Amino acid sequence: MLAPENLETGPLVYAAIVLFLAYMVRGIAGFGSGLIAVPLLAQVFPVQEVVPVVVFLDYVGSASQGLKNRRAIAWGEQLPLIPFSLLGVAAGLALLSMAKEALLAQALGVFVMIYAVYQLLPLPTLRGSRIYAAPFGFLGGFVGTIFGTGGPFYVIYLGLRALDKTSFRATFAFNFLIDGAIRLGAFAIFGLFQGGVFLGSIAALPIVGLGLWLGGKVHTELSQQAYVRIISTVVFVSGIALLFKM
Repeated sequence: MLAPENLETGPLVYAAIVLFLAYMVRGIAGFGSGLIAVPLLAQVFPVQEVVPVVVFLDYVGSASQGLKNRRAIAWGEQLPLIPFSLLGVAAGLALLSMAKEALLAQALGVFVMIYAVYQLLPLPTLRGSRIYAAPFGFLGGFVGTIFGTGGPFYVIYLGLRALDKTSFRATFAFNFLIDGAIRLGAFAIFGLFQGGVFLGSIAALPIVGLGLWLGGKVHTELSQQAYVRIISTVVFVSGIALLFKM
């Protein structure tokens, strides 16, 4: 379990370092915490425990952002995602509760490696109708529930809808509040967010807060593209390691 009293010093120190660095990167670049934290923590802890903790920490870290610019939220794009996200969460919970730990770790490894490569590809700008809310809403809920990183699918959908910069950010941030609340509630109902997982989440809050604060204070000349490359490299390497996790 992730509860401090149930772990030796080594795993606790490792978890603290990973969380601090992941959320410092988020404080600097505005993204990447889940993509870094989930696969790295899954090297040591069960995926079924890592995902609820990181979802909770991401939710707390993003709550205030989701309430800013709320007048710019594109409700016409947000509302169609919700029912399909719910279906994805339900399917993800079923798989999360039944699958073996080694299989989940290897599946996570494959997913993050594919996503790391996807991030580095020079993809063209695409446009699409609201019908794409169905597949991307489902995948966002499903993958987010299993791996804690469903945001990319929501980003793709909102990108297809050609929102302006302010509306895109406001809608995505608010979507995270809805999607995150659904997943956290589902984790609690299915018993995946209790005991050691809950205590571990609370204990991690000061570390996450420090990382976000320090990241916000850091001034760097690195572009967002450079951060994407760095994060993608870290994620890809951690994905390879997960493939060999027994």
